[in-house]
Amino acid sequence: MTQQSLEPKTVADDAGEGTLVPAGRSWLDRYFHISRRGSSVAREVRGGVTTFMAMAYILLLNPLILSGKDAAGNTLGQQALITATAFAAALTTLLMGFFGKVPLALAAGLSVSGVLASQVAPQMTWPQAMGMCVMYGVIIMLLVVTGLREMIMNAIPLALKHAITMGIGLFVALIGFYKAGFVHQGEATPVALGPTGELAGWPVLLFAVTLLGIFMLQARGIPGAILIGIVGGTLLAVVLNAFDVIDPKQWASGAPELHGSAVSMPDFSIFGDVEFGGWGEVGAMTVGMIVFTLVLAGFFDAMATIIGVGTEAKLADDKGRMPGLSKALFIDGAGGAIGGVSGASGQTVFVESATGVGEGARTGLSSVVTGLFFAACLFFTPLTAIVPGEVAAAALVVIGAMMMMNARHVDWSDRATAIPVFLTVVIMPFTYSITAGVAAGVISYVAIKTAQGKVREIGVFMWALTVIFLVFFALNPIESWLGVH
Repeated sequence: MTQQSLEPKTVADDAGEGTLVPAGRSWLDRYFHISRRGSSVAREVRGGVTTFMAMAYILLLNPLILSGKDAAGNTLGQQALITATAFAAALTTLLMGFFGKVPLALAAGLSVSGVLASQVAPQMTWPQAMGMCVMYGVIIMLLVVTGLREMIMNAIPLALKHAITMGIGLFVALIGFYKAGFVHQGEATPVALGPTGELAGWPVLLFAVTLLGIFMLQARGIPGAILIGIVGGTLLAVVLNAFDVIDPKQWASGAPELHGSAVSMPDFSIFGDVEFGGWGEVGAMTVGMIVFTLVLAGFFDAMATIIGVGTEAKLADDKGRMPGLSKALFIDGAGGAIGGVSGASGQTVFVESATGVGEGARTGLSSVVTGLFFAACLFFTPLTAIVPGEVAAAALVVIGAMMMMNARHVDWSDRATAIPVFLTVVIMPFTYSITAGVAAGVISYVAIKTAQGKVREIGVFMWALTVIFLVFFALNPIESWLGVH
C-alpha cells in the first residue's frame, strides 16, 4: 500500500493562482477552501451561528412589514409569512454557501419589502406584487450573465469601496442603536438619546452591558467574543424576565420567553401565489417605474453589502475585486425571484453577514450553517422570539465599529478621494439608505474628477452609473413630469 504524502503542495486557488496548502485535507476543507482562506471548521460553524443570531429578527420583522392590505383589501397570513421568510432565507443562503462558497447570508431585503408594502401593494394585489419581485430578480440575473453587474462593481474605485464598507458600518451601528432603544427620534431634534433625552428601561441597560461585554472580550482577544456576548446577554435577559425584574412591555421584540409549544408546522399557503399582468389601471409606465425602483434597491444594496462584507472577510484583492464574484451576484439576483415565488419578497445579501465574518468566517460553510438554522426555523418558529432584539442589536454596533476601521486605507489629504468617501459614509446612515450613499459617492467622484480635468480617469461605467443615479435622485420630479403617480 502506498502511503499518502502529507507534504504541503501547491494548488490553484479561486483566482487561479497557486497557493500552498497542507495535503491530506478533508473533502469539506477542499470543497469550501477552508485552509486556503486561513480558516477552520470551528470558525465557520461559529460564524454561521453568529450570523443567524444576528439575522433572526427578520423572521419577525419581515412579516410585520408585509402584513398590510393590498389594493383588493387582502392580507397575507402571519404564519404563512414567517414560513415564507424562513424558507426563502434558508434556500438562498444554502445556495450561496454551496455554490457561491462565500460567507454571505441572504434573507428578505427590508428595502425591497418596504417598497412592496408602501408603493406596490396599495396599487395591485399581493400576488402581482410578488410578480414584480420575480421580474426584478430575472433582470438582475441577466445583468450578471452578461457580465455587466460584475463589470460595474469592478469599475468602482478602491477608495469608494472602502467608503461603502465604512458607510455600511455606520448604517449597521445606527440600526443597532435604534433597535436597542438607545437612539430615538427626539421631540425637537431628528435623533435623541432615548425616548425622552435619557436612557430608560432595563432592556437598554442590557444592550449596553452586552455591548461593553463584547468589546471587552475582543480587547482580550478571546475567540467567539460576539457569539459569547449574544448568548450571555440572552441568558441574562431570560433570568431577569423569569424573576419579573423587567416589565414585559419594555421589550421591543417581546419578552425573552417561550410562548406555547416550541414546535410548529410550516404554512406554505402563499407559496407560488404569483401573478404577471392584469394590472388594470396601474399602467405599463407605473409598472416599469416599480420594477426600476426594485432593481435599484436590490442591485446596489447588494453590491455595496457584498463589497463591504467581502473586504472585511479579506476575500478581495488589492483592487477590491473578489474571486467567484459572479456566482455570488447571480445567486443574489436569483434571490429576488425565489423570494417572489415564496411570498417573502426579494432576498438579498444581508449586512449582518459581517457578524459571522467578525467571528472568523471566510468560506461558504458558514453560509451553509446559517441556512440550516433558517431551515430549522420552519419547524421551530417560536424559538426565534427568545433572543431579545436589544441583545442582537449589540452585535450590530460591534460590527459597525469593526467596519469603520477601513478609514485607515483612505487618503484624506486628496479632496477627489476624501469628499466622495465622506458623502458615501455619512449619507447611508443619515438617509437610512445604502443605495443613496453609493449614489452620492459616485456622482461626487465623477463631478470632482471632471472639475480637476481628469476625465480619462473616470471610466465608462462610472459615467453610466452617474447617469443612473442622477435618475434615481430625480425620480420623483420625472414621475411628476410624466404624470405618473
